Amino acid sequence: MPYIDCYLVPVPRANKAAYERMAATSARVVRACGALRVTECWLDESGPDASTYHGDTVRQAADAYTGFRQAAGAREDETLVMSWVEWPDKAARDVGMAKVTSDPRMQFEGQVPVFDGVRLIAGGFLPMPLPLA
Repeated sequence: MPYIDCYLVPVPRANKAAYERMAATSARVVRACGALRVTECWLDESGPDASTYHGDTVRQAADAYTGFRQAAGAREDETLVMSWVEWPDKAARDVGMAKVTSDPRMQFEGQVPVFDGVRLIAGGFLPMPLPLA
């Protein structure tokens, strides 16, 4: 069964280009270590609010919902990146991530930080089998 690593991270808007360069390097390394797919997404800051994802009969006022910015603790000068990495299975993920974290291209010490890594939110997920019809 596939295994998905998900990440949500606040990134200063001034660092968007630097983040994209770092993400491109990271994606190459992660795929070389066994990942099937790497997806990186910028928050659509002009996009819909959370209330639009609920049916009319249960919808609350827009300010009643927590959005991604609030959940991630994004500051005024920050936007968000949501990303996920798809692995063939959890065992491949565990082996692959051990390789990723020891790969010299993933050692960013001595470089100006692109984002505050302590504020990165991460978790592993198992896909739900859903009926096709």
